[in-house]
Amino acid sequence: MLANIASGCIKGIEGFIVSVEVDTSPAIPVFALVGLPEAEVKEAKDRVLAAVRNSGYEPPAKRITVNLVPAEIKKSGTHFDLPIALGILAATGQLSETAVKKLKDIIFIGELGLDGRVHSCAGVLPMLISLKKLGRENAVIPVGNIGEAALAGAAGFAAHNLREVVDMLEGKIPFESAAQPAAAPAEEVKINGDFNEVKGQMLAKRALEIAAAGGHNVLLMGPPGTGKSMLAKRFAGILPPLTREEMLDIMQIYSVCSLLGKSKTAFSRPFRDPHHTISNIALIGGGTTPKPGEVSLAHNGILFLDEFAEFSRSSLEVLREPLETFKVTISRAKDSLTFPAKFTLIAAMNPCPCGYHGSNVKPCHCTPLQIQRYKAKVSGPLLDRIDLTVNLNPVHYKDWQQRSEGETSAQIRARVVKARAAQKERFANSPTTANAFMTVAEIKKYCPLPDGGGEILEAAMKKLGLSARSLDKILKTARTIADLAGSAEIKKEHITEVMQYRPLDRKGVSDI
Repeated sequence: MLANIASGCIKGIEGFIVSVEVDTSPAIPVFALVGLPEAEVKEAKDRVLAAVRNSGYEPPAKRITVNLVPAEIKKSGTHFDLPIALGILAATGQLSETAVKKLKDIIFIGELGLDGRVHSCAGVLPMLISLKKLGRENAVIPVGNIGEAALAGAAGFAAHNLREVVDMLEGKIPFESAAQPAAAPAEEVKINGDFNEVKGQMLAKRALEIAAAGGHNVLLMGPPGTGKSMLAKRFAGILPPLTREEMLDIMQIYSVCSLLGKSKTAFSRPFRDPHHTISNIALIGGGTTPKPGEVSLAHNGILFLDEFAEFSRSSLEVLREPLETFKVTISRAKDSLTFPAKFTLIAAMNPCPCGYHGSNVKPCHCTPLQIQRYKAKVSGPLLDRIDLTVNLNPVHYKDWQQRSEGETSAQIRARVVKARAAQKERFANSPTTANAFMTVAEIKKYCPLPDGGGEILEAAMKKLGLSARSLDKILKTARTIADLAGSAEIKKEHITEVMQYRPLDRKGVSDI
């Protein structure tokens, strides 16, 4: 007898329907699983047969053939266990006709334990969101994933074990949505530290405020102990709250990586700070079955790269694509996957290996060749993609001992939220969410030069050798400064202020 059960699968962070076809035939007992299954899918046969037996049902002493359709797409994950088990029960006549009819209208997702319990699995949220778009809203999912059904707006039956699912299909337990609307936590996730704890460094604070208001990338440079890491870790506290759409985007990525529920990232902007020994794949994403990397886990949040020049040259160069296109495309021989990667880069680095090149506090012990090699790790094209650069100087004792507190993160955030509100209105009919993500057409439309502004940029381009990308970034940043000032138009002083955050245009990477 042949049974057909609907399930789902993930390709990147997009879900699609998979038909689990189960056929039993009189022959030597063999369990054949076809349809390009990955290793974890192939292992389902041992889990499923044990779960069926330990749930009180009879595993068939027949040949069992399971086909996962469409067969040309690789299948990964452990969530096929439940539909395979139900397919075996249906194909061997252990389900009533009423139960078999119900199978056609429901999506089944879940990993089975050997005792028949249904365990939570990765990628349920993006599966349900995609399947809902295809008109399939009813799903049986593990009880551990029921919150994801609520977020997706799907009608989910929270399954504890295989027997409970069968009882539901037989009509002994009603199928009703156990999912409740997902609510944000009573209070926002507390950010460690406040901007008023940072002594001095007013220029850096202003640059980070501009970055938060427009989504711009920032490079903080300076000797050890000048507050680079301290500022970066407080940056999240001045970012605007997440919208529901941004929250869902983040949760889909974290669901695919089995990280949902292990952190409170869903309700606050991600802050990812990988170590400088990270591999290219861990940073950008990939693997045999491609998974999102740190740049995607930082989507709609912050990617903080401390000791920027200590990262391998190849790791830094893979950042070019996401910094330019806000997504990552991972290509394989038969397929390619695209993951979102719209993040704000905060990079921090010392001016040399010992950290004291150009410092008036301690002498630098590095040779010119060591300094050149150190800085050469950060290429010109990569620096060209960074909007703001700030040189931090050591904090003076007078600044350190001052008792009067500066502006708090809440005060800065209020201005940032106001600037973002202006941008939301500006880009109401566009997928653009902040000034840093404007297209060329939008720059032309929303960033007209003021009187005398063209002469400033022309002179800068001739004298400093600015690229067209640099000019675009200057205009985007000037638009953000104008938004912070509540100005409808970009003014000359806004462009002039941007230029002080681009010292690399004046010096070049070898003279940082």
